[in-house]
Amino acid sequence: MPWPVWGRMLDVMAVLRIVPNLSSESIADSVDFYREVFGLDVVMDHGWIATVADPTRSLQLSVMTHEETAAVVPDVSLEVDDVDAAHAVAVERGAEIVHPLTDEPWGVRRFFLRDPDGHVINVLAHP
Repeated sequence: MPWPVWGRMLDVMAVLRIVPNLSSESIADSVDFYREVFGLDVVMDHGWIATVADPTRSLQLSVMTHEETAAVVPDVSLEVDDVDAAHAVAVERGAEIVHPLTDEPWGVRRFFLRDPDGHVINVLAHP
Protein backbone atom coordinates (compact mmCIF):
# COMPACT_ATOMS: atom_id res chain seq x y z
CA MET A 1 0.00 0.00 0.00
CA PRO A 2 1.42 3.44 -0.87
CA TRP A 3 2.21 5.87 1.93
CA PRO A 4 3.09 9.57 1.91
CA VAL A 5 6.75 10.52 1.82
CA TRP A 6 7.93 14.12 1.45
CA GLY A 7 4.58 15.23 0.09
CA ARG A 8 4.06 12.37 -2.38
CA MET A 9 2.95 8.77 -2.32
CA LEU A 10 5.69 6.15 -2.27
CA ASP A 11 4.91 2.51 -2.93
CA VAL A 12 8.37 1.18 -3.79
CA MET A 13 9.97 0.93 -0.35
CA ALA A 14 9.00 0.07 3.23
CA VAL A 15 10.86 0.47 6.55
CA LEU A 16 11.44 -2.96 8.11
CA ARG A 17 13.35 -2.08 11.29
CA ILE A 18 14.63 0.95 13.23
CA VAL A 19 17.66 0.56 15.52
CA PRO A 20 19.13 3.34 17.70
CA ASN A 21 22.95 3.59 17.56
CA LEU A 22 24.86 4.73 20.64
CA SER A 23 28.52 5.74 20.72
CA SER A 24 30.55 3.63 23.12
CA GLU A 25 34.04 3.84 24.58
CA SER A 26 34.00 0.07 25.19
CA ILE A 27 31.83 -2.40 23.31
CA ALA A 28 32.48 -5.08 25.96
CA ASP A 29 31.41 -2.81 28.84
CA SER A 30 28.32 -1.64 26.95
CA VAL A 31 27.29 -5.16 25.98
CA ASP A 32 27.78 -6.39 29.56
CA PHE A 33 25.68 -3.49 30.86
CA TYR A 34 22.74 -4.13 28.52
CA ARG A 35 22.92 -7.89 29.10
CA GLU A 36 23.08 -7.65 32.89
CA VAL A 37 20.65 -4.77 33.47
CA PHE A 38 18.08 -5.46 30.75
CA GLY A 39 18.60 -9.12 29.83
CA LEU A 40 19.40 -8.31 26.20
CA ASP A 41 21.22 -10.87 24.06
CA VAL A 42 24.06 -10.12 21.64
CA VAL A 43 22.76 -10.73 18.12
CA MET A 44 25.71 -9.22 16.23
CA ASP A 45 29.27 -8.29 17.19
CA HIS A 46 31.87 -7.03 14.72
CA GLY A 47 34.22 -5.69 17.39
CA TRP A 48 33.57 -2.03 16.53
CA ILE A 49 29.76 -2.40 16.63
CA ALA A 50 27.53 -4.77 18.59
CA THR A 51 23.77 -5.14 18.55
CA VAL A 52 21.81 -6.39 21.53
CA ALA A 53 18.18 -7.48 21.39
CA ASP A 54 15.31 -8.59 23.54
CA PRO A 55 15.24 -12.40 23.30
CA THR A 56 11.44 -12.53 22.97
CA ARG A 57 10.72 -9.51 20.74
CA SER A 58 12.37 -7.72 17.84
CA LEU A 59 13.66 -4.78 19.90
CA GLN A 60 17.29 -3.89 19.22
CA LEU A 61 19.99 -1.40 20.20
CA SER A 62 23.46 -1.01 18.69
CA VAL A 63 26.58 0.34 20.40
CA MET A 64 29.68 1.31 18.43
CA THR A 65 33.11 2.73 19.06
CA HIS A 66 33.51 4.05 15.50
CA GLU A 67 32.19 3.53 12.00
CA GLU A 68 34.18 0.99 9.99
CA THR A 69 33.79 2.49 6.49
CA ALA A 70 32.24 5.93 7.04
CA ALA A 71 33.58 9.13 8.57
CA VAL A 72 30.73 9.52 11.09
CA VAL A 73 28.83 7.31 13.54
CA PRO A 74 25.13 7.31 12.58
CA ASP A 75 22.48 8.18 15.18
CA VAL A 76 20.02 5.56 14.00
CA SER A 77 19.77 2.75 11.46
CA LEU A 78 16.69 2.21 9.31
CA GLU A 79 16.46 -1.10 7.50
CA VAL A 80 14.35 -0.87 4.36
CA ASP A 81 13.24 -3.41 1.80
CA ASP A 82 14.66 -1.38 -1.12
CA VAL A 83 17.70 0.74 -0.28
CA ASP A 84 18.16 1.84 -3.90
CA ALA A 85 14.63 3.29 -3.95
CA ALA A 86 15.24 5.05 -0.62
CA HIS A 87 18.51 6.48 -1.97
CA ALA A 88 16.77 7.71 -5.13
CA VAL A 89 14.09 9.51 -3.11
CA ALA A 90 16.71 11.05 -0.80
CA VAL A 91 18.77 12.30 -3.75
CA GLU A 92 15.64 13.58 -5.52
CA ARG A 93 14.68 15.49 -2.39
CA GLY A 94 18.17 16.98 -2.14
CA ALA A 95 19.08 15.32 1.16
CA GLU A 96 22.75 15.51 2.15
CA ILE A 97 24.28 12.10 1.50
CA VAL A 98 26.95 11.62 4.19
CA HIS A 99 28.15 8.16 3.08
CA PRO A 100 27.56 6.95 -0.49
CA LEU A 101 25.46 3.95 -1.45
CA THR A 102 27.87 1.09 -0.70
CA ASP A 103 27.88 -2.71 -0.63
CA GLU A 104 29.61 -3.44 2.68
CA PRO A 105 31.76 -6.55 3.28
CA TRP A 106 29.52 -7.68 6.16
CA GLY A 107 26.55 -8.17 3.84
CA VAL A 108 24.51 -4.97 3.81
CA ARG A 109 23.94 -2.34 1.14
CA ARG A 110 23.63 1.10 2.71
CA PHE A 111 24.05 4.85 2.62
CA PHE A 112 23.97 7.61 5.24
CA LEU A 113 21.97 10.80 4.98
CA ARG A 114 21.52 13.80 7.24
CA ASP A 115 17.98 14.66 8.35
CA PRO A 116 16.73 18.27 8.69
CA ASP A 117 17.92 18.41 12.33
CA GLY A 118 21.42 17.17 11.51
CA HIS A 119 20.98 13.57 12.66
CA VAL A 120 22.87 11.01 10.58
CA ILE A 121 20.68 8.14 9.42
CA ASN A 122 22.13 4.81 8.25
CA VAL A 123 19.69 3.49 5.63
CA LEU A 124 20.38 -0.18 4.86
CA ALA A 125 19.07 -3.36 3.32
CA HIS A 126 20.16 -6.97 3.46
CA PRO A 127 20.30 -7.91 -0.24
